[in-house]
Amino acid sequence: MQPKFLKGFEVTVDRVVYDPDLPASPEQPFPFVYYITICNGSDHTLTVKGRKWVVRGEDGKTCAMEGDGVVGCFPRLEPGESFSYNSYHTTAGRAVAEGAYLGITEEGDAVLARIPPFEMVPCKDA
Repeated sequence: MQPKFLKGFEVTVDRVVYDPDLPASPEQPFPFVYYITICNGSDHTLTVKGRKWVVRGEDGKTCAMEGDGVVGCFPRLEPGESFSYNSYHTTAGRAVAEGAYLGITEEGDAVLARIPPFEMVPCKDA
């Protein structure tokens, strides 16, 4: 079953914050906290089952990450409900992130919500 985009199943990136106090490796020393809201504006009840992120750095490197659920849970969203969370990612410098969430409706249809592209810019580069 090929997932399709569902009208009303949407994602907003509420804000992105550079936070140098978070743990980071020497290879990727710039940590960013991102705040996301997943909204079910459709007529279907759905459960968010997974996610895929793609991060493209200014150095030309691309990193793809996939996983089950969202921050360790599988939000079930009735029509009109939303789920907000935050997480963080580290980069080597400026980067752009985007991706999609996979949901399954109660009818068993696989649906997608696009994560709009957002920039991560270390304060030293701003």
